[in-house]
Amino acid sequence: MGVTIRFCGAARTVTGSCYLFETGAGRFLVDCGLFQGQKTLKELNYRDFPFRPTEIDAVLLTHAHIDHSGLLPKLVRDGFAGRIHATRGTIDLCSYMLPDAGSIQESEVLALNRRNAARGRAQVDPIYTQADAIASLQSFTPVEYETWIDVMSGVRARYWNAGHLLGSASIEIEFTDGSTSRKPMRVLASGDIGPDAKLLQPDPDAPAGFDHVICESTYGDRERPATTPDARRARLAEEVRDAAARKGALLIPAFAVERTQELLVDLVALMERGDLPPAPIFLDSPLAIRATEVFRKHAESLDPQVDLQRLLSSSQLRFTETVDESKAIARLTGFHIVIAASGMCDAGRIRHHLRNWLWNAKATVLLVGFQARGTLGRFLVDGAKAVRIQGNEIKVAASIRSIDDYSGHADGAELARWIGARRPIRRGLFLVHGEEPAVAGLAERVAERIVPAAKVFQPLLDDVYELSAAVPMPLDAARRRRLAPEAVVALDWHNDMSKLVLDINDRIEAAADDRARGVIIRRLRRALEE
Repeated sequence: MGVTIRFCGAARTVTGSCYLFETGAGRFLVDCGLFQGQKTLKELNYRDFPFRPTEIDAVLLTHAHIDHSGLLPKLVRDGFAGRIHATRGTIDLCSYMLPDAGSIQESEVLALNRRNAARGRAQVDPIYTQADAIASLQSFTPVEYETWIDVMSGVRARYWNAGHLLGSASIEIEFTDGSTSRKPMRVLASGDIGPDAKLLQPDPDAPAGFDHVICESTYGDRERPATTPDARRARLAEEVRDAAARKGALLIPAFAVERTQELLVDLVALMERGDLPPAPIFLDSPLAIRATEVFRKHAESLDPQVDLQRLLSSSQLRFTETVDESKAIARLTGFHIVIAASGMCDAGRIRHHLRNWLWNAKATVLLVGFQARGTLGRFLVDGAKAVRIQGNEIKVAASIRSIDDYSGHADGAELARWIGARRPIRRGLFLVHGEEPAVAGLAERVAERIVPAAKVFQPLLDDVYELSAAVPMPLDAARRRRLAPEAVVALDWHNDMSKLVLDINDRIEAAADDRARGVIIRRLRRALEE
């Protein structure tokens, strides 16, 4: 029974989740997600897949987040004709999220092509269109939790609640070769694992006793202080009160799905209890508004202690769907709250609000989720003094704050406990979906204490392993690599160029007089000529 796995994404990086399994009977994917972060990594989204979509028999989708589902429309457009298996919650969310992603790509490419035309550069095409995304929805097939489905000959799968997002799953996969004398090979793909005591979601669940486990490691190198719903709300209330005292906007970049709904529930509850001053809460994201309706629809499957229907119908909430409604927010003064996507500040309406407020010392930006390397959100949380947004340089005078209580990911200790509960892991533990320090931190945490160090693997992008051996065997991947390993983990030249432009502007502005500025410019010209 020969089975291989190729790590086509989320290897030493958090985004682009995509794992290609190949047996003698065919091929299937677990996830097919969009790369996010530095431009070198995002350019992979525009390239051909590292496999032929026409040869893929099926897709097993862990959940709806775009870094797991965002390239499915491209996969279907490029010839995939199989079924995409997902829970009903995931399908409902994807029915909004994928068309929204296509629309964003179309609008951003339209703006880019206007700039390219003015600069005499070639036009580019979007990764896929909204129409492509809508067409891909016909390929989805619903699955129930804890119920076996046939994927293809010799492969079956079962979904377990991962506690990360509405509809999220860890996927148990069994491989058989028709022999009655050999046990099936069992593999578990974690998807994203939710933290303990997550608002709205149950604790993650899955069986034990696997040959291989593929586990996310987003926060594998850190451990959060223990928290409770009341403690989380108290920390949020403190940040909001501080923002209100500054008398400007509180901008909260948030992923449109789950994080936004959790924030809305807590903000409204705090205002109802008198722990926060009443203030308008603008949900400035058409996708988040539609996702909120999906959460209402599935309220019975979420936390029964939270009156989701009432809290999400509060008079404090303002849903702004149209562009004109969004632009009108910019005319407001005084304290108000704006929640908008994207959570890493790399796209969506939040960038317009940041452009309007980042320079203003009265404003507060509250980051509530993971910020991938190379994203605008990561630069802000790392203390950037100036940033570039849509080609414009913006000084950062606003208060930049962050809290981790709303993360949808388990921390290192929680991941280690989750891995420990899957024992025995007989052949290999693969740590994925994390930046290098996070992967290494989780490996150090579990090696020997939970899994023998020789059975812990940290794959690189496009690495291929033979899973049928007693211990996973790495196969030659050098000829298959789309990017050198260092290009995946480091900031790229686009980031360096942006910082250089900001540094040049700062140095010229700080010069004593026009003569000193002229000296700097002449030196730069000489350097370019050399």
